[in-house]
Amino acid sequence: MEHHHENSKAVINRLSRVIGQLELVKRMVSEDRDCSEVLIQLASAKSQVNNVGKLILKDHINHCVVHAIETEDQKVLDDLSIAIDKFMK
Repeated sequence: MEHHHENSKAVINRLSRVIGQLELVKRMVSEDRDCSEVLIQLASAKSQVNNVGKLILKDHINHCVVHAIETEDQKVLDDLSIAIDKFMK
């Protein structure tokens, strides 16, 4: 099954921003910046990662899950359940 989704470009752009923010956090730690500032930046990066995950989940539901339901492919639904459990930890 093809895995190109409508939000792939947005996901890539958001991941690039998260990577940049994590590089900033790494620099902050190496520069012995205030722990509170580091934690705030880390919390922001974590939130951004969660938002990317939500976008990927929406794409997956709209594309792969819809197709799985149409073709009665239970494995895709089982895999989604496992992925959600791991993502929500």
